[in-house]
Parts: sequence; C-alpha cells; structure tokens
Amino acid sequence: MLDKLQSIAERYKQIEEQLSDPATLANMKLFATLNKEYKELGAIYKVYTEYKDVAANLQSAKDILYREEDEEMKELAKSEVESLTARQNALDEELKILLVPKDPEDSKDAVMEIRAGTGGDEASLFAGDLFRMYTYYCEKKGWKMELLNHSEGTAGGFKEIIFEVKGEGVYGTLKYESGVHRVQRVPKTETQGRVHTSAATVIVMPEADEVDVDIKESDIRKDTFCAGGHGGQSVNTTYSAVRLTHIPTGMVVQCQDERSQLKNYNKALAVLRTRLYEIQLEKKNSAEAAKRKSLVATGDRSEKIRTYNFPQSRITDHRIGFTAHNLQMFLSGEIEELIDALKIAENTERLKENYEVTK
Repeated sequence: MLDKLQSIAERYKQIEEQLSDPATLANMKLFATLNKEYKELGAIYKVYTEYKDVAANLQSAKDILYREEDEEMKELAKSEVESLTARQNALDEELKILLVPKDPEDSKDAVMEIRAGTGGDEASLFAGDLFRMYTYYCEKKGWKMELLNHSEGTAGGFKEIIFEVKGEGVYGTLKYESGVHRVQRVPKTETQGRVHTSAATVIVMPEADEVDVDIKESDIRKDTFCAGGHGGQSVNTTYSAVRLTHIPTGMVVQCQDERSQLKNYNKALAVLRTRLYEIQLEKKNSAEAAKRKSLVATGDRSEKIRTYNFPQSRITDHRIGFTAHNLQMFLSGEIEELIDALKIAENTERLKENYEVTK
C-alpha cells in the first residue's frame, strides 16, 4: 500500500508542475482533465502526508521511550506513543478506503426524477414531500438545483418532477436515493383514520456530457406545443414547450418550464442524453452486480429501499437495516446520517472486493 501511495504522491507533484506550465494553461481541455485528476489525488495526498508525519513522530516517541531514563519523560513518551498509534491506525483505515477504485461517475452532477407510484393522490403528495426533502438537503450542501420539467398532482404534489443538481460529488452522494420510497400514513382524505401505504419512485442519473453520448440530429424528432399550468402570459399562447423523441429507442422527453423554446430544447436534450447514458451504465452495472453484492447501481429501480412511517415517526432503510425515529427532521433535509451509513456500507463492500482481487 505504501508503494502505491508513494506513486500517487509523485503523480500529484507532477500534475502540480504541469498545471503551472503555460503550455497546459493554453490547452483548456488538457487543463480541465489534469485539474480534475489533481483534485481527486489531492484528498489521498493530504492524508498520506499526515500519515508520514504521524509515522515519523511515532518512531521518535518510541525512541525516547526506549532510551529515556527519566520516569516523567518516559511517561510523556508513552502517552505520545498511544495517541500517535491510534491516529496512525485511523489514517491507515482512511487510506484503505481512499485507495478503493471509485465509480468514475461519482464526481458528476445528477439529474433526478421523482414519480408518484401506487396510491393515487396520496402518492403525488408524497412525491412532493420527497422533492422538498431533497431541496432542503441540497440547500444545506450548497448545491444548485434547477427544475427541468414537472407535472402537478390533482390534489397537490407531483405526478412527476425532473430536476438537475449541480455541485461537488453530487451523483456520488445522491445515487443511494434511487429506488422505491414507501410511505405509511393517514391521508388527508381518509375519514376513518386508517393508515394507507403509498409509494414514489426516485431515479438518480449521472448527468451526461456531450462527449459521453453522441446523439445524431437525424435521430431526434422535435415537436413544439403550448405549455400548460402556471407560468404567466406566455402559457397557452406560444409554442415554447418542447417534446423530443429519440427515434432509435422511442424515448420521449419534454420540457416546458422555460418561456424560451431554445432553453426548453437544451434542457430536454440534456435529459435525453442523460437517460441514454443511464441505459449504457445499467448494462455495465448489471454485469458487475452479477459478480458482487452492491447497494446501488444494480439497475433495479423496482426495489423498495426505504419506508417512511408517520404514525411511528420512523424511517427504515431496508438495504442496511438503518432505522431512526426523527421523520420530520428527515423530511426537512436531515438525511446526511443515513447517506453516510450507506456510503460506509458500500465502501466496506468495495474494500472486501478489492482485498479479494489483490490477494
């Protein structure tokens, strides 16, 4: 492991020099690629630097402990050895996780889709609750959200809502939310106080760049129509809404949230590109899932991943057996604890896989 870390440190220094080279600065594509790698390696380099410092200080403390005759100095050295050993062990575990091969999609922005499932109006209301939960969470993270398209429910909430999230490591964090979310509560329309079960499906996709998916213009049929719903004077009077059909796959995407037809077209194209890219990833991930157990990216969107039980104020994530009784806080965007637990579980699985490969 130390040899690998030393190689990473050398590569980090090499990129640092390249980034200050005028030739690199003149080539924006190369600069962007190197800068991305520099940031990724930076996290490992920082921990590895501390690890080396701790190891050196630990050796010095051990030397003092063995050579020193003064009891007071020996006691201080002993205390130092204990604290430095604990820190070294912690850094060792952190480095093991950092060295696990990462999903190359994790650094991408994400496109999220929330759709009401079984449960009629109550499912639409729950889809609205989930959208607000992610809105609060993204605000706390300092991420930018942009609405791409939505269809409102008859009693409120959403039949479907599609939005983009931009920020650092967005997909790598939100990918754990893909799947069926189930809610158990008494609907507002229920007169006898019975608890009903409804569901909504959340899909999280890494936003595709143009280089990820090449879409031929001849493969797209573009239709325009008048936007519906709330939106001002231009609604139902101008053909600003756009519907794109990808002829080879039959996939249809539409966007009507902007007043400009061009903006709606660009947004719809971005979603189409992302969905096509997701199909490519699903094939790859399904093959990988056959080889190993994975919490995410298995391509199975029908899997029930979480239950929100209102009578008991309980959230249960069925993948890792996580349970908490702070439902209202959770729906207010306090979901970091669960996402961290999912990350740890996934990293543990990747560590096992990496260990088996390197044995």
